[in-house]
Amino acid sequence: MKRWIGAASLALMAFAVSPAQAADKVVLMLNWYVYGEHAPFYYGKAKGIYAAEGIELEIQEGRGSAASTQAVAAKTADFGYVDVPTMMRAAIKGAPVLATGVLLQTSPMSAMGFVDKNIKKPEDIKGKTVAITPADSMTQIWPLFLKKTGLKESDFQTVAGDGQTKLNAVINGQADLLLGYVMDQSMKIKDATGKDVYPIKFADYGINMVSSGIIANADYVKANADLVRRFMSATTKAVEAAEKEPKAAAQSILDANPKGGKIDTLTQGFELTIPLYRTAETKTKRPFQVTDQNMTETVNLLVEYGGLDAKAKDNPKAFYTNDYLPKSGS
Repeated sequence: MKRWIGAASLALMAFAVSPAQAADKVVLMLNWYVYGEHAPFYYGKAKGIYAAEGIELEIQEGRGSAASTQAVAAKTADFGYVDVPTMMRAAIKGAPVLATGVLLQTSPMSAMGFVDKNIKKPEDIKGKTVAITPADSMTQIWPLFLKKTGLKESDFQTVAGDGQTKLNAVINGQADLLLGYVMDQSMKIKDATGKDVYPIKFADYGINMVSSGIIANADYVKANADLVRRFMSATTKAVEAAEKEPKAAAQSILDANPKGGKIDTLTQGFELTIPLYRTAETKTKRPFQVTDQNMTETVNLLVEYGGLDAKAKDNPKAFYTNDYLPKSGS
């Protein structure tokens, strides 16, 4: 009898002191070095939103969407935050990746120059010099922008270089504009010069394309369906929380990475990102709820102008799913 009580007591004691179930460790790889667009992930981690879903989140900076997509395909990162069209190009070539949520549903692509240059509409680009990076996503879509706005290649000059060379060309006055993202390159220029930049947005001229989103390995999604749902739930809540507190969200970047930028431009960059989260069709929906129409239009544009294999048009739904997103109010 004593023996039985002792065993029972030990069992009860073990139960009483057993730790809570360990959180799932998840690696999220960003598309690039940290900037304002990334604020929701850092804010969600800082506010315990991921922890509340049983997730221990590690955020890693990236070195371009293509490299981050490769890391997700190889399962060296669990999730990626990347340019979805870049992911599509990898997927059509056999990479086992898909988007589990599309956050930027309006394109951030733009032609931008200093405000004091007074270049505010496509007509103003005539006679100017535009800095481009050959073969990047913006340069591929640039001919469509010219077609939509009635501009011709002969209306302006171009200078070409990598991303930093392109920035330097505008900063040093060798170019009047560059092709860049409204919340990224514009803030880099402002950080370097203190001067404001005006973007001529491609989206304002009928170029309807998605941009950044969360991607995962297709096999990982199948094997970890519950974890993917919890991750997308936490990330949705993190975006919603960050939208309400842009400066606090931007500050969370610096709290995690003190060399991650300047609070003013990180905040401004994030504030410029928020309007890209939704289209007219998704303005009443929670973040990431992309429409089939938006994705189909994106695929069609990429096939025509962006070098995407034409077979992508056979099944645009192969590139994304909304099945792991939280329902309204959850």
